[in-house]
Amino acid sequence: MTEHSDSSCNVYGIRHHGPGSARSLLQALEADPPDCLLLEGPPDASDVLHLAGKAEMKPPVALLVYVTANPQQAVYYPFAEFSPEWQAIRFGLKRGIPVRFMDLPQTHRLAMYPYEAGENSPPDDPPEPSPVNDPLDLLAAAAGFNDGERWWEYIVEHRRESSGIFTGIGEAMRALRDSEAGAHFTLQRGQIDGLREAHMRQTIRTARSEGFSRIAVVCGAWHAPVLPGPVRCKEDAEMLKKLPKVKVSSTWIPWTLDRLSLSSGYGAGIESPGWYGHLWKTGRTRSSLENRSRTVTIRWMTKVAKLLREADLDASTASVIEAVRLAEALAALRHRPLPGLEEMTEATQTIFCFGNPTPLKLISKRLIIGEKLGEVPSETPLVPLQQNLTSEQKRLKLTPAGVKDLLQLDLRKPLDLGRSCLLHRLNLLGINWGSVSQTGNQTGTFHEHWRMNWKPEFAVRVIEMAAWGNTLVEAAGNFVQQTARQTKLLAELTELLDRLLLADLPTAVAFVLGRIQDEAALTGDTVHLMEALPPLAKVLRYGNVRQTDLRAVGQMVDTILTRICISLPLACASLDNAAAGEMAARLTKVHQAVGLLNLEEKTVEWNAVLLQLAEQSTGHGLISGRAIRFLLDGKALEPTDVSRRMGLALAPANPPASCAAWVEGFLQGSGLLLLHDLTLWEVLDRWVCGLSEEQFISVLPLVVRTFSKFPAPERRNMGELVKRGQSQAVPLGGSGSGREQHQSFDPERAAEMLPLLRQLLGLEIQPV
Repeated sequence: MTEHSDSSCNVYGIRHHGPGSARSLLQALEADPPDCLLLEGPPDASDVLHLAGKAEMKPPVALLVYVTANPQQAVYYPFAEFSPEWQAIRFGLKRGIPVRFMDLPQTHRLAMYPYEAGENSPPDDPPEPSPVNDPLDLLAAAAGFNDGERWWEYIVEHRRESSGIFTGIGEAMRALRDSEAGAHFTLQRGQIDGLREAHMRQTIRTARSEGFSRIAVVCGAWHAPVLPGPVRCKEDAEMLKKLPKVKVSSTWIPWTLDRLSLSSGYGAGIESPGWYGHLWKTGRTRSSLENRSRTVTIRWMTKVAKLLREADLDASTASVIEAVRLAEALAALRHRPLPGLEEMTEATQTIFCFGNPTPLKLISKRLIIGEKLGEVPSETPLVPLQQNLTSEQKRLKLTPAGVKDLLQLDLRKPLDLGRSCLLHRLNLLGINWGSVSQTGNQTGTFHEHWRMNWKPEFAVRVIEMAAWGNTLVEAAGNFVQQTARQTKLLAELTELLDRLLLADLPTAVAFVLGRIQDEAALTGDTVHLMEALPPLAKVLRYGNVRQTDLRAVGQMVDTILTRICISLPLACASLDNAAAGEMAARLTKVHQAVGLLNLEEKTVEWNAVLLQLAEQSTGHGLISGRAIRFLLDGKALEPTDVSRRMGLALAPANPPASCAAWVEGFLQGSGLLLLHDLTLWEVLDRWVCGLSEEQFISVLPLVVRTFSKFPAPERRNMGELVKRGQSQAVPLGGSGSGREQHQSFDPERAAEMLPLLRQLLGLEIQPV
């Protein structure tokens, strides 16, 4: 931290999101109260700055500044409870001190460097390659630390008193800026830093001209040596003249601790926001360094133990004591005032994890980084769509949270049905608050399982989607209709219809149904019809749950399935291997869709087409074998008939490659059928044994590919059958060849077990 003083201004250089920086800053402000506070932040957000003083505002939160005409171009300014800027804001608002932001306004920055939301700070000029990503790394190396983060943590974040620290860090920052590496880093940052510092100096001059005599300036440590600097007002004004502008709006949004971390892509992020939050909370009371060290260490290890216990891992009180002692011993060996995160992590892995690094991933995610989600006051400026979403969340008792959670819904209950519709509507708008992780089986369509995870950037998406309507129903419906107008693929339209029904948007459903009818009438491509049928079948399954009139969908399904049945044999003629594989996958999906419809008339019509495919002379073996398997599973063919057809397909006169493709299609997914039907096993066995060496080598890849997809127990049982040269298969359905099950029995091996069995059963007592 650095301090620069003149007759009217104190400059406090801090590192963003540091608990020690925040603590030292508060001590300095209390010791020398200012009459004006200037902070590194967007002046565009001045209208909403006062909301930071509300009791309902609970960090982590972020200022969101976005282009009014294009909300996708936005920037975030996150604050945690331990952020120095946040504490300075609360300090000023509580005491009635004017608080202002002084950074280069986003109205200029977003006009100069347009970019999409998700990047937490505006991009600078393209940087030149440089080995220096953080100038503090140079100071850290000189002090014997691995990186600047650890060095700053021990020098500043663990410090209790602010006296002397400002001047020392200020001199270090000035020396770094004057060094060759610092000059290269400044060049790497480009024009934007010069503009920002010029605007900060101009803001300080404005405050002086208004009569403020004790101005406190809070900014990043890197900028502090030049605020205020020797640059004249005219030079700064010249730099800021004629900058481009764009209209922007601002608001507050909830934020999460994990979004403060460097791993999230946040340019000013820290490695361990959860750990820094722990340092802030445990270091707020004045105490000796020794007592503070014990408090920080003990409470942290207690949190670790609690987390591990919640994950059903052993973590005893004795382990907590040992971990605390080990962390303190490591800090003493390294001549450090108290254990830091490095010592805590090493002690945790040694004592709690027994050297295993895997549990550390859980500790890192939940404690070191953290998952806390902030809250903003109800009077925070919101667009109408945001207001409607907030109202729906309250009505349906759904609270946004940064922690991934599982939500189980029973759609027969009005509350759960409303929740499901809300989440599906948000997904249509690209706001994926929840994702369906598991849906009920064919008889359990009333249940949905959602994996919930609210992300702060969803607020930007809500603002962006506000252009489509003031309510979720209106916005989702209008947005989907526009999407449907631009979509020409039938499969995409039917998939969209499925999602619309789940979201309960009847007006949009009617529109998309019309688009599907138009496209279906024009298309003659069998492939497109096959891809469109499964989503429509799924739509009919959900009809009873959503209580939607699906007669039009039923008529469309009837028409599409009829057209598929007419054109499919021709579409499956003369296919090469690649095309046959793709067609077999589509055939499987259509067959599943027909089964889902559960309509006897359509099932009979579909089975007739499958039989035609099985007997098609120009068809590919993969398709023929798949069709026979579907007919057998649906009991449209008797096992004896299937055995006969299999024998014909694997006759010696047929090419081995064609036979292997037939076997692959027939057995795709599971070979359990072979273990239960003696006749089919023998037919396949005779075919394999009848292959010549050359033929066997040519079909081996296909056979291996087929059998490798079977579950391991099935492959093991088949291997045992081949090894014994006998079949223990039970005829399918309890009938078949009529042969008795053969069971290998070795009397001599059995006799060897008798003495041990007698002893175990107490029938024979061994002499002592």
